[in-house]
Amino acid sequence: MKPAAFTYHRARTIAGAVGLLAELGDDAKVIAGGQSLVAMMNFRLARPEHLIDIGRITELGAIRHDGDTLRIGALVTHHAVETADLGPGFRVLSDAMRWVGHLPIRTRGTVGGSLAHADATAEWCLLAMLLDAQIVAEGPGGRRSIPAGEFFQGVFTTALEPDELIVEVVFPRPAPRAALTEYAERRGDFAIVAAAVDLDAPRVVLGGVAPVPLRVPAAEAVLADVVSGSGRPGDVLHSRAAAAAAEAIDPRDEPGASAHYRRALTRTLVARACEEAGSR
Repeated sequence: MKPAAFTYHRARTIAGAVGLLAELGDDAKVIAGGQSLVAMMNFRLARPEHLIDIGRITELGAIRHDGDTLRIGALVTHHAVETADLGPGFRVLSDAMRWVGHLPIRTRGTVGGSLAHADATAEWCLLAMLLDAQIVAEGPGGRRSIPAGEFFQGVFTTALEPDELIVEVVFPRPAPRAALTEYAERRGDFAIVAAAVDLDAPRVVLGGVAPVPLRVPAAEAVLADVVSGSGRPGDVLHSRAAAAAAEAIDPRDEPGASAHYRRALTRTLVARACEEAGSR
């Protein structure tokens, strides 16, 4: 299928893109890598009357360290993160990119595009929740930082205003003992369930079991035992955290993936992520 007719606009500055969004209103969509939006347009699931191309705004393409903080521009591609040396504190970001589609997708898809699309199984959405990221958006009123915990509001729904543009994502703290893993029926497909764990925070985040990336306080409490010195380390702790995560969720039955199946995957993947994170 082909997309419905639209008018193409190319923005060369952040201010220019924001101005176009404010002028064109709800009928406009931003396009960067286009890996999600173009597919939706081809299937007529999205019919924007205007496309605003931000791919030439070079200031959105930087990765930089600011002390312990890591800043990743909205136009940085998945592959750029995959191949960057982010240091041991942010290795989880580079390692997680291997789960993002296939190489052609990773070379075109962008960090900001993934966050704005807000698929509940998307790796960047889980990573933002895992590491307490701030999503920085710019609109006519200036810039604001939105905590990841407030950014994802529902199925493909975020706290972004229609005239706002994601400019960068800020990871305020390193996570040297963190890992993300997932399961899909075929390599490169969307995950049925994904799990991300930070043993030091501690933090457990799941994708595919709720409309948004889901923190699991019950599993985090188990991991907190070992941080405080009162728990048993190693496989026993990982199994307890995995069981707590599987018990805490309430997934729906869907074709090809029952609630029981998702709980079983959750238990397996949380334990696997704990093991991987603990080996670092």
